[in-house]
Amino acid sequence: MGVTAWAAESSPPPSKPQGPSPSRSGHLPINGLKLYYEVYGELGKSKTAPLLLIPGAFLSTDSMKPWVAAFAEKRPVIVFDQQGHGRTADTSRKMSYEQFGDDAAALLRALKVERADVMGYSQGGGVALQLALRHPTLVNKLVSLSATYRKDGWYPAVFKAIGGLSAEVFAGSPIEAAFKKHTADPKAFEAYIEKMKVLNINDQNITDAQMRAIPAKTMVIVGDADGVKLEHAVAMFKLRGGGDEEAAATGMLTKVPAARLVILPATSHIGISGEVKVLESMVTPFLEDAPPANPSLW
Repeated sequence: MGVTAWAAESSPPPSKPQGPSPSRSGHLPINGLKLYYEVYGELGKSKTAPLLLIPGAFLSTDSMKPWVAAFAEKRPVIVFDQQGHGRTADTSRKMSYEQFGDDAAALLRALKVERADVMGYSQGGGVALQLALRHPTLVNKLVSLSATYRKDGWYPAVFKAIGGLSAEVFAGSPIEAAFKKHTADPKAFEAYIEKMKVLNINDQNITDAQMRAIPAKTMVIVGDADGVKLEHAVAMFKLRGGGDEEAAATGMLTKVPAARLVILPATSHIGISGEVKVLESMVTPFLEDAPPANPSLW
């Protein structure tokens, strides 16, 4: 994808849908950050596990409003700004997927959440994987949306596009505006963009063995025109326990599967972020362990 398209990931839709208001929001001291978070619904009062939503690269909580609206009626929802994103200021701290996963874990613990379902988009999906790998007792179900578990899961063109990013590309964007609300120094914004480029070009390298070891049931979602290679998405699905030979033989699923795979047609890496209605109808049954349908054909 081109540089313009990659930068577009960070911009919200032209008209922001009206959604629910957070029941709690603010900043918490998390691993050296003043991390901004929002909670929708009442934590600890629902029998349903809360859903932690993790935005993608350069994105903030504002970008997740449509997703919050889709899920908040049925379960508490938590969303937060990663280091340097939205209302969370950058620091001199190094960026890594592992560190961001630890930040998410510390946030859940600060909110006294013992277990949460976790859904991450793009960079946020990689962070969700690290959270599930490094803090498995905190993660109930895992949804990876347009994300990879290692660098070779992306098409090479993605890294070329990221390498072309600069502070000038984001001039006048909501990303620059949000950053300058807490940090006016233009050099700090330039440094942030460079750190983000290093983070996303270096990506992460979770091994196959580590992927198999994650205990959380997993749903893998990509578009067929995504930045994520389709064969990588299938590999993720299989490593997470996907594929049922008994179902292949009988034509029926007799138990709730450990992993699910969704590939949306004619859908790009940016486009998938707008498929809220379609994906909510698939993600909710996964989160609720809905039994598979086996209609009678006779």
